[in-house]
Formats: sequence, C-alpha cells, structure tokens
Amino acid sequence: MKPPRLLDLFCGAGGAAMGYHRAGFEVVGVDNKPQPNYPFEFYEKDAFEALAVLGPHFDAFHASPPCQKYSVATNIHNGQPWKKEHPDYVAATRARLAATKRPFVMENVPGAPLQDYIILCGTMFPELKVYRHRLFECHGFKIKPPGPCNHTHRMGKSKGEYHALDKSPYITCAGHNFQARSGRIAMGVPWMTRAEIAQAIPPAYTEYIGRELLTVLKRKDNR
Repeated sequence: MKPPRLLDLFCGAGGAAMGYHRAGFEVVGVDNKPQPNYPFEFYEKDAFEALAVLGPHFDAFHASPPCQKYSVATNIHNGQPWKKEHPDYVAATRARLAATKRPFVMENVPGAPLQDYIILCGTMFPELKVYRHRLFECHGFKIKPPGPCNHTHRMGKSKGEYHALDKSPYITCAGHNFQARSGRIAMGVPWMTRAEIAQAIPPAYTEYIGRELLTVLKRKDNR
C-alpha cells in the first residue's frame, strides 16, 4: 500500500517535510523561491496556485506561511510600522486549505493569529537541544503537546560551544548567534545551511504531529 501524500506549502528547506516523511508520508514541497537543499520532490511555484492544481492529488497538507509580520526579532529590529509592510497570509491560507475538506496543519511563530493551536518547543523532545517555540493549528484531528516546556537548561555561548549531544547546552538557532554545525545538531537538520536553520522548524515537531495525522487518515480509510 502506498503511503498517504502530504503537500508541504511554503516549504523552505524542508524541516517540516522531513518530520512528516519520518512519520510515514510521501511529501512534496512547494515554495516560490528555489530550495536546492529540499530533501524531497519540489516545485518552485506560488503556494496557492500549486494548491489549486496539485491539491486534489494529496491526502493532507502542511503550510508555513511567511512569518515576518509576526516575528518578535524582526519587529524589535525594525519597529512596529515595519509590520505593515508584510502581508498576512494566515487567514488566506486557512481559507484555501479548509476548502479542500482534508486534514491540514498550519505552523507559525508566537504572535501569529492561529486558532486552537498547540505550542511545541525543543525542550519537549529529548533528541533536540534548541529553544524554539512554534504554533501549530491542526484541522481534522486533535493533538496535545508531548509534555511541558522546560527552559531551565543551560544556554550555550554565542557562536558555538557544541560537543556531544548529551553534554551540550541549549541554543536558540536565531539570527547570527550560532554556528551552522551547532544548529544542525541542535535541530536535527544535517542537510541545512545556517541561514536555512534560522528559518526552519525541527523535524521532530512534525514527526510527532504527523504520527497522529497518519493515524487519523488510516481510521478514515478503514471505515
């Protein structure tokens, strides 16, 4: 039996995609910019246009619409008026995905207008060493975080201090304050550049979500 197919919109370098792949999905990515390091089949295309054309051939969807409008770091840098220069894709993405009548997940940064979301953090996953909160709005299924967030771990120094995973401090993998090697280990993304890591989510997040989504799809198939 073929695995269910998931269309990964606004895919970036594939952090979310790898998690769904590990959960058991066949993943195809879409982004309006080239993504040479994306680890699966990829289309350089507008997300909404791709959804209209490719959507009927997929069982579920993930979308990570641009988050600059809500990013704490960028708005501290640029001031509140800067927010107005960036469009809000969240509502439009939700409407288009809801119209498919299939399960979907939207991901974004804290502060984004997601609905009925859960928050995941690297401290919830023993294989990660990153402080990174992300919101996940799940439609067609319910899910709870795997455990509480724990920010009492020792933080690493700027630009490095990375050794064996079990002895390493936690890092944020944000901006320019980390080395690529450290970020790859902390986030579990060995194929990414430092710039890609700064924008990505750890695959562990969507692997956790994807396992529940896969269970829901299998239940529907067995009805």
